[in-house]
Amino acid sequence: MTNPIQQQRVAVLIPCFNEAPSIGAVVADFKKVLPEATVYVYDNNSTDDTAQIATEAGAVVRKETRQGKGNVVRRMFREVDADCYLMVDGDGTYPAEAAMTLLQPVMENGADMVIGDRLSTTYFKENKRPLHNSGNKLVRGLINRLWHVNIHDIMTGYRAFSRKFVKLFPVMSEGFEIETEMTIHALDKRFVIEEKPIEYSDRKEGESKLNTVSDGFKILRIIFSLFKNYRPLLFFGILAAVLIAISLILFIPVLVEYFKIGLVPRFPTLITAGFLAIAGLLSFFTGLCLDTIGSNNRKNFELSLIAFENEKHNEI
Repeated sequence: MTNPIQQQRVAVLIPCFNEAPSIGAVVADFKKVLPEATVYVYDNNSTDDTAQIATEAGAVVRKETRQGKGNVVRRMFREVDADCYLMVDGDGTYPAEAAMTLLQPVMENGADMVIGDRLSTTYFKENKRPLHNSGNKLVRGLINRLWHVNIHDIMTGYRAFSRKFVKLFPVMSEGFEIETEMTIHALDKRFVIEEKPIEYSDRKEGESKLNTVSDGFKILRIIFSLFKNYRPLLFFGILAAVLIAISLILFIPVLVEYFKIGLVPRFPTLITAGFLAIAGLLSFFTGLCLDTIGSNNRKNFELSLIAFENEKHNEI
């Protein structure tokens, strides 16, 4: 049976920052499992021998000077040309043996993003940082609730992508929020997403580069921002409901008092209630306008997908 790797160009993308203890083995493992693929290591201002070790292991090494994983992913996606892509961290926590499990749905089933699901297997057992476990559960719960889906692992660093997804994904994040942004973008643009359970091993040497508190707040901030941008009617509708509810709480006692004595002795409360009601209405109509714009943007994106597919067929 013909190996699909021989029919399609596969790129293994490894963003790296100070991964000298593990990068040599990671590159060697993926070159062994995917001998026809090209392994790219993007060095993000490492102060150790990451770049040299990766080169000696046989990887194509390039440099990204803007710090942050999001910046590295942006550059990788723009520079590397392939039919399908496999992205993995350089810390040795993800098994190279699972590479074909992730790539196969992209190559054969038309998937656009295949998520390596750690959380359904060994992650909570292997990971020794309780706050990281809680953070993963919180982010997963928020996104699944807001987008009405059931994705098990939102922030995994092990994913496979179609060329279509890579070339049409507008990377906006600069740091570790990039995985969350990828997932939300794929959900909003109705890309085909699959999940595959994978084994996870905790870092053998050194500490995680993800700061639980600061990077956790960044991830929550980008969820908030993307929720506002991708689901504006729901976002501003909730805000409008809160403002109008507060307005009614303030207004009803004033109205009752007016019916009793025929006077309005608390004018400041009445004025505040009025302004809150106006703000609520403005919020609702803002969401309505932005939702219409977002709907038109999604239509334009669908047209760009059609153009992308037509260009692909013309090349063939």
